[in-house]
Amino acid sequence: MTKILENYVEGRWVKSAGGLSPIHSALSGDVVAETGSDGLDFVGMADFARKKGGKALRAMTFHERALMLKALGQAIMERKEELYDMSWDTGATRTDSWIDIEGGAGTLFSYASKGRRELPNDRILIDGDTEVLARDGTFIGQHVYTSMQGLALHINAFNFPVWGMLEKLGPTLLAGVPAIVKPASATAYVAEAAFRIMIESGVLPEGALQFIAGMPGDLIDHLTGQDSVAFTGSAATAAKLQQIPVIAREAVRFTAERDSLNASILAPDAVPGTPEFDLFVKEVAREMTVKAGQKCTAIRRALVPAALIDAVQDALSARLAKTVVGDPRSEGVTMGALVSRGQLADVRAKVAELSAVAPVVYGDPNGADDGKGAFFAPILMRTDDPWKAEAIHEVEAFGPVSTLMPYADLADAAALANHGKGSLAISVFTHDGATARELVLESGAFHGRMAFLNRESAKTSTGHGSPLPVLVHGGPGRAGGGEEMGGIRGVKHYMQRTALQGDPGLLSKALGEYLPGAPMAEGTVHPFRLRLGELEPGYTLKTGSRTITLEDIEHFADFTGDNFYAHMDEEAAKASPIFGGRVAHGYLILSFAAGLFVDAPPGPVLANYGLEHLRFVKPMKPGDSMKVSLTVKSKSQRSPEMGEVRWAVRVTNQDDELCATYDLLTMNAV
Repeated sequence: MTKILENYVEGRWVKSAGGLSPIHSALSGDVVAETGSDGLDFVGMADFARKKGGKALRAMTFHERALMLKALGQAIMERKEELYDMSWDTGATRTDSWIDIEGGAGTLFSYASKGRRELPNDRILIDGDTEVLARDGTFIGQHVYTSMQGLALHINAFNFPVWGMLEKLGPTLLAGVPAIVKPASATAYVAEAAFRIMIESGVLPEGALQFIAGMPGDLIDHLTGQDSVAFTGSAATAAKLQQIPVIAREAVRFTAERDSLNASILAPDAVPGTPEFDLFVKEVAREMTVKAGQKCTAIRRALVPAALIDAVQDALSARLAKTVVGDPRSEGVTMGALVSRGQLADVRAKVAELSAVAPVVYGDPNGADDGKGAFFAPILMRTDDPWKAEAIHEVEAFGPVSTLMPYADLADAAALANHGKGSLAISVFTHDGATARELVLESGAFHGRMAFLNRESAKTSTGHGSPLPVLVHGGPGRAGGGEEMGGIRGVKHYMQRTALQGDPGLLSKALGEYLPGAPMAEGTVHPFRLRLGELEPGYTLKTGSRTITLEDIEHFADFTGDNFYAHMDEEAAKASPIFGGRVAHGYLILSFAAGLFVDAPPGPVLANYGLEHLRFVKPMKPGDSMKVSLTVKSKSQRSPEMGEVRWAVRVTNQDDELCATYDLLTMNAV
C-alpha cells in the first residue's frame, strides 16, 4: 500500500485534502509515496509557530535548548535503521545515507555541545566589549543578541533529506526560533520519517516545529520582518522566491544555498608520484560518485597544470572504471541511482549541452536505460581551452559529471576557478605554503570554503565536499550569498543584534552580567565562601596591598628560569622605551594577585580552570605595592552540581593606576 505523507500542523498530523502527487523509487520507478498539502491553513501555521512555539522556545535558556538538540540527535540515532531502509529508494548507497542520517544527527550533537560550551545559560547573548560613551563612565553602550520573534521557513533540497533538514534546525532551535520545514518532494518520505521521529521524542515544546509535505501555498505571503527563509536548491528557484514582494517589503531575512560550479585545483607541485597527485585523483572520483554526484559541493571543474592533463585524465579514468553502478542494496555496488527519472533527463540534457564545448573522454551519457530506474554512470569531459568553453563555467549537470581542464599558471588557475562566479567550495591539492597563500588571496573572495588537502591531512581530512557544522556553509555570487551553520555564527543569523545604551548599573542588572563602571557590592563574606546560587554579578572583594621587592623579582627569575632583561638587567631595562628600569614579571604579578584574593580552605570553589583577556597595562617596579579587586562578572550553571563563574580581576598600584586586568574562570558548586 502506497504511503500517503502527512503534514504536521499546529501540533497534529494532517493529510492533504486532495491533489496528491506521486513520488517514485529511483531504483524501480514504482510509486513509494504520495504527497500534498491541499487544505492547510498556512496563516494558522504561521501564527501557531510565532505565538506558541516561539514563546516556548524563548522561555528556554541556550543550555536548555542545547540539551533539547542532543535529545533529538539521540532519537534519530536510536531509530536510524528505519531511515536507512527508506533511503534505498532514493538511490543512495549505505555510505551516502550515513552522511545524510548520522551526519545529520552529528550536526545536532555539535550544536548541542557548542551551545553548552560557548553560550551562557541565559536567553541573552552579549556581543563584544562595552563601549564607553561618556568620559566619566556613566553612559555606556553594549551590543546584545536576542531571539527573533518570528518563524524560520526552511525549504530543503532532495539530495540530503535528513542532514539538509537538521543542519538548518540546529542553529535555528538553539537561537530560540520555531521552524516550518518544507522538504523537496522527491525524497520527502525520508524527511517526513525523520521529522516524525523528532516529534515522537517528546522533547520539543508545542509549536517548535511544523512540517509541510507538499507545496507551501501562500505561507510566504504572510511572512514578516521577524521571520526568515532559508532555501537550498537551484539558482532559478531561489531567484523566484527572492522576487516575492513580501521578501523585499518586509525585509524578510533570506539566505540561499544554491547550485554552484565548484572547482578543485591540482597545484604545480603535485606532480605524478606525489601523494597530492594521488589524493587529487581519488577526491575528484569520490566527489563524482558519492550520492551519484548529487551534491551541492561536488567537484564540477577539475583544474590541472597543462603539462599534466593527459596523466590526470588517464589516472582519473582508471579510477572511475572501478565504479560499480546499480541497486545500492546489491553487494559490490559503489554508486546508486539519480533521485528520479526527471533528474536523469535533466543531467543527460546538461551533458549534451556541455559536451559541445568539452567532449566526453570517459563514460557513455547514452548508456543502457531500463526505462524504470534513474541509473547514470560517471561522465568525465575535457576541454583544452577553458576560456573559450563558456558553458563549463555556467551550466551544472547535477549528477556524476565533471570537466577536466588545463591552466597555464596559478594566476590562470585562480581566474578560472573564480570564473564560475561564486561557489560553495574549492579544494587545492598542494604541499606548498606559498601556493596556498597566493590562492587564498586571489580566490578566497569567490568561494565559501577552501580546502587545502595534502599528505599531512590525508588520514584525517573530511575531503573537498563535506560541510561541517562548525564551519560556515554557503558561498558568494552564484552560490547564493548565504551562510549556514558555522557554529555559533549560524545561531546569530536567527537573532537580532541590538545596541543598548544606558548607565552601567542599569544595563548590568538588565543583562545579568557585571559591566565596567557598574556599582560594586562589597560584603562581609569572602566570595569564595559563597555557592553559585548565592553569588550575584557585581559582588566584589577588595584586597589589602602587597609591596613588590627586588628580592621577589630575583627569586621569581631564579625559580622559574625567566631571566628576561627587563627583570634582571637594570641598564638594559633603563634603555628600553617601555620599562625605564627593572620591572616585575607579569606572571609574578598574577601569582601575587592570587595570593591576595584566594581563600584557601575547601569550599564552593572547586577549581580554577583558566583566565582570559589578560592585559598588562602598566609595569610594576621594585617598591610598588599592588592590590586587587575581584568582581563576579557572570555565572552560568553547567550541570546540576556545578557552574562557571567569571570574575573580573583588576590589579592596581599604590596610585590606583591599573596595572593588569583579566577574567578569571572558576568552577563553583551550585
